[in-house]
Amino acid sequence: MRALVITGPGRAEVVDVGPPVAAAGQVVVDVERVGVCGTDVELFTGEMSYLHSGHAWYPMRPGHEWCGVVTALGEGVDPRWLGRRVTADTQLGCGRCRLCGDGLHHICPDRAEIGIRKGFPGALAERLAVPARALHALPETIDATMGALVEPGGSALRAVRGAALHTGDRLLVLGTGTIGLLVALLARARGAQVHLMGRDESTLRPARDLGFAGAWTRSSLPSLPWDAVVDASNAADLPALALDLVRPAGRVVYVGLAGSPSRIDTRDIVFGDVTAVGVLSGSAGLAGTIEAYADGSVDARPLVAATVGLDDAAGVLAGHRPAGAGPGPKIHIDPRR
Repeated sequence: MRALVITGPGRAEVVDVGPPVAAAGQVVVDVERVGVCGTDVELFTGEMSYLHSGHAWYPMRPGHEWCGVVTALGEGVDPRWLGRRVTADTQLGCGRCRLCGDGLHHICPDRAEIGIRKGFPGALAERLAVPARALHALPETIDATMGALVEPGGSALRAVRGAALHTGDRLLVLGTGTIGLLVALLARARGAQVHLMGRDESTLRPARDLGFAGAWTRSSLPSLPWDAVVDASNAADLPALALDLVRPAGRVVYVGLAGSPSRIDTRDIVFGDVTAVGVLSGSAGLAGTIEAYADGSVDARPLVAATVGLDDAAGVLAGHRPAGAGPGPKIHIDPRR
C-alpha cells in the first residue's frame, strides 16, 4: 500500500510499504480522511520534543487525526466492528500501570501514540492497524470530514470542560487555529458568550465566518471581565496574558503549546484565586465530541480549507497551502486519491 513516510527533518515521501495485518485485539481500517496538525508539522521539521527525548524517531509514518472503515479483524475482536466507520484514541496506554487503571492512559509513561510516539504507524496511508480497545464508532450523521475532526475536537472539549462554564459566562479564547475555533464552537453550543483573540486581522476571518462577532486582535480587545480564558495558541507570551485577563476566581485553561518555554507568575494565580487547568490529549473528550457533532449542535466542517491527495501531503507539512484553499485553518488528506 501507499504511505507517507518522514525520513528525516524536512524530508518526506510517499512509498510502497507492506499492508498492515490485524494482530490479536486489533482491526485494520481503510483510511478515508486525515487531518494535518501542528504536531505533524513539528515531526516533519524535526522540532517536536519527542524526537529529542527518544520517544519518537525517523523514519516515521505520521497521522493521528483520522477516520475510516474497519475492513479486517484480528483474533478476539467483536465482529460487529466490521464495516463500521470509526476513529480512535491516539493515546495507547500500556494497560498495566496505575495511571491506565485510573483511566489516565493518555499520560501513561509507557504509552504509544498513533503516528507520533514509540514508532506506532499513523494514518497517512491507505490502511492502518489499531487496537480495537481504542476505537470509537461514528454514526452515519458524521461524514469523513467531521470524523477526522473528532480527535482535535476531543482536546477542545476537554478545554471547555476545564473552563467550567455556565450559561451566559463570558469566555475568551486566545488563538484562532483549529483548537481555538473548536473550543469556541463547543463553548457556544453550551450557552457561553464566546470571544476570540487572534494575531492580526487576517487570522480573524475564520472566526467571523463562523458567526463570532467578538473576534479581536490584542490591540482591539475590549476590557471585559472574562469568566474563563482558554489559551489555544502557540505563543510563549500568551499564558501570562491569560492570567492577566481572567477575572478574580476565574479559570484559565492551557491547551496550546509554545515552541519555547512560557513564563507565568504563580503569584497571579494565588492572589487572584484563579484555577489553572492543563489539557493534554483529547482522549476523555472523544465520545462527547462525537455526540456534539452527531446531534448537529456543532458543525466543524468550515474549519477545513481543502482536501488533497497523499502525494500533496509532504507539501502541506512543509507549509504549502493548496491552491484554492478556503480560509479555514485545517488541511485534510484523502489517502485514496
